[in-house]
Amino acid sequence: MPSPFILSRIRRHAVVALVFSLGLVAAGASEPDFAPILKEQVRRYPGLQVQDCYKLVFQACLGSEHAALDEATARQWLEREVAGLGPGPAEPLIDPISPDGRIVRIHLRPFVEQHGDVRKLAAAFVQTARTFHGSKQELAAAWAGVVRLAAEGGLPFGAGEAERFGSAIAADGYPAVHHSKAFNERHRPAYRVVAREFLAGLVPGQ
Repeated sequence: MPSPFILSRIRRHAVVALVFSLGLVAAGASEPDFAPILKEQVRRYPGLQVQDCYKLVFQACLGSEHAALDEATARQWLEREVAGLGPGPAEPLIDPISPDGRIVRIHLRPFVEQHGDVRKLAAAFVQTARTFHGSKQELAAAWAGVVRLAAEGGLPFGAGEAERFGSAIAADGYPAVHHSKAFNERHRPAYRVVAREFLAGLVPGQ
């Protein structure tokens, strides 16, 4: 039996999440259809957990969490990551993560294999972070679809886990998160989130 203190915290988080969610519903947020994208992610990444699913939906709805990064720092960070790339799963160069195709992940291993321009990718990443501003209303609506997909058995976790995660994350104001430890260890993700409008010239022939 949880202690009264723990029960109090659970109730407080639940109330905050409910109030936040009701406000989003009142704002009239429509629910984007992430089902095809998430099903493909599950097929490619069997280790996908609820936290990794949320990270993808967050990036698709709100863009990058690195909006304050300057281009020089972004390029240095990218160069260090590229220099340390090891083996990883087979991934597409351009991986759409939003239902409208506007936001994509550029996976670094195929990017390097196809002689991508690191300087241009860093610039596109920073430009995306500075100019793309989604909404938490859309994120909350998208998560309702994730819960439903989990209930239908389309995800490696159940609806209950998705609901609990959603309530906790809503109570915290929908922050950015890291990939889960299990996902990092199994799939070694390496990518940059970029708006499709900034893809020109990143890779020869693209």
